[in-house]
Amino acid sequence: MRKSPHRSLTLAALALLSVGTLVACSAGDSPPEQSSAPPVVEGGEVIIGAEQEPDCVDWIATCAGSIWGTYMMQIPTMPIVFNTRLIDDVWTPVPSDLVTEEPVAEETAEGQTITYTINPDAVWSDGEPITSKDFEYTALQIRDGDDIFDKTGYDRIASVDTSDPKVAVVTLDTPFAGWRTLFSTYGVMPAHLLEGKDRAALMTDGYDFSGGPWKIESWDRGTSATLVPNENYWGEKPNLDKVTYLFLPDTTAAFQALKSGQVDVLYPSPQLDAISQIDAGLPGINSQVDARSASLEAVWLNNAAFPFDSKAVRQAVAYSIDRDAIVERLFGALGVDKAQQSFNSPIVGAYASDDFSEYTLDLDKVTELMEGDGWAKNADDVWEKDGQTATFSMETLAGNKRRDLTTQVLQSQLADAGFEMTINSVTPADLFGTIAPEGDFQAGLWAIVDTFPDPTLSSSFLSTNVPSEDNGFSGINFYRVSIPELDPLLSQVDTELDVDARIATSKEADAVIAENVPSLPLDTVPLVLLWSDKIGGPLEINPIEGPFWNLAAWGIAG
Repeated sequence: MRKSPHRSLTLAALALLSVGTLVACSAGDSPPEQSSAPPVVEGGEVIIGAEQEPDCVDWIATCAGSIWGTYMMQIPTMPIVFNTRLIDDVWTPVPSDLVTEEPVAEETAEGQTITYTINPDAVWSDGEPITSKDFEYTALQIRDGDDIFDKTGYDRIASVDTSDPKVAVVTLDTPFAGWRTLFSTYGVMPAHLLEGKDRAALMTDGYDFSGGPWKIESWDRGTSATLVPNENYWGEKPNLDKVTYLFLPDTTAAFQALKSGQVDVLYPSPQLDAISQIDAGLPGINSQVDARSASLEAVWLNNAAFPFDSKAVRQAVAYSIDRDAIVERLFGALGVDKAQQSFNSPIVGAYASDDFSEYTLDLDKVTELMEGDGWAKNADDVWEKDGQTATFSMETLAGNKRRDLTTQVLQSQLADAGFEMTINSVTPADLFGTIAPEGDFQAGLWAIVDTFPDPTLSSSFLSTNVPSEDNGFSGINFYRVSIPELDPLLSQVDTELDVDARIATSKEADAVIAENVPSLPLDTVPLVLLWSDKIGGPLEINPIEGPFWNLAAWGIAG
C-alpha cells in the first residue's frame, strides 16, 4: 500500500547526521554504527511536533490517506502480522508478536491459502483475546466495503476459516504475490467491538480500543493527539506515561518549537534552512538523516483533466523540467542530487527500471510534441489549442517551504517551455480527503510513502483502482490513469509468485509507465529525525513504519 503524505532489495545512498557532522555511505556499504542509546527512567511525558494532522483514523477508509496518521496513531495501536525491520542492511518483513510463527502461504488449485497462527497471549486492551474472527471481520470490511483506501489483495479473498479461534485460514481465489501485506498495512480490527455497527462512525474521530502498546487518550482536532500505555498489551510495555503530538504544519514554527523546548522531537520534511542549521550544529539537539527513503515525491497529473488528458502534453511537460537541478538544489547537501527515475521507490529498487531517465530538459522536444498534437504558441508565448491555453493549477501542501520553493522553480521552468502554471496551497485533510480522491485537480506536488517493502504500483496506476461509483469510490488511482497495455502487467506483478519473473514484469511495466508519463517522479525525500537530549532510548528512523515505530522503548534520559 502507498500512502500520501509496500515495498526492497537495493538501497539508495545512506547519510547519517550527528550534530554538526555529516557521515555518508553509498549503496551496498554498511551504515555508520549508532552510538549506544542513553538509559531511560520510567514515567514522564514526551511532546512530538507533528507536520500533518490526519483527516480521520478509520484506517481502511480513503480519508485516512495521510501517512502522519499512520505514524502517530495506527502503528502504536493496531496489531499487525508483519513488522518491517532492518535485516542484513535490508528493510525486510518479519512476523510480529501477533503471530507465533511465519504465516504459511500455499498455492492451491483454487488459488492460494494463508494460515495465521495467533499468539495465545494476544489480547485487545479490554482483555478480550484477538481471534480469527478479527481477521475475518477485517478482511470482509475491506473486501466488501465502500470508500476503502486500497483493496489490493483483499479483493482476492474468497473465505476466512475461523473454526479455530487462534488459527485464521484465508483462502484467495487467485495467487497474490504480496500476501504479506494482508493484515500488515491496515492491521487487524476488533470484531467483538465493531461487528454489526457503523465502523466509520466509531473510528473516524478516534477510538478507545488497542491491540498495540499504546492507546489513544484524546484527539483535539487542530491542536494535538495524546497516547497513553495500553496496560493489557502482551509485549514490551512503554516506558513513558504519555506521548503528545502537537500539530505544527508550519516548518519554521516547528523548528522554533524544538529549539525553545516546546517540543522534544521533530520528524520534519527536510528544508534548506533546516539542513544548514543541522549541519552547523544545534545545541542540545541530536539528529539523524537517512536517504534510504520510501517517500517518493512526484508531479502528479490528472490524466482525465485538460490538458493532461493528452499523452503528448504529459510527455512535453516531462521534457520541460530539469529534475536533476531541482533535486540538487533541494537535497544536494545530503548527497542526493539525482532525480528519481521510477515510481518504485528505493525500498523496492530491485523492481525498478530507469526509463524516466530519457526525460531531461529539451525545449526542442517540447516544441515537436506540442506542435505534433496541434498546439501553437500565442502572443503571450503560451501554448494554445482550439481556444484553450496550456494553463493549469498545481496543488500542494500549505506551510512547507521546500515544496513552496519546488513549485516556484517548476513554475519558472514550465513558463520557459510555454506552460502557464498557478499554485494552490491546501491542507492535507482537503488534499487527501476530498481533492485527490474526487479527481478535483489538474496537477499536484506531494509525496507518497510505501507502507510495506513490496511493489504495489497497481494501487496507483491500475485502472480499476480509480475511485468511482462502480467500486464504491475505493482505490488510490487518484490520477485517473487508464493505460490498456499497463493493466495486465501490473496485475501480473501482483499475481506472479516467482521473484525473478515478477521483477522482469515490473520492469516491463515501468517502461510502459515512462512511455505514457501518467505522472512524473521527482525525488525520494530524505528522512530527518531530530530530538532533544532529554530523550533516551533507541531512536532510529524506519523508512516504512516511520520514526515512532519503537516508541515503547523511548523514555526520559536517566
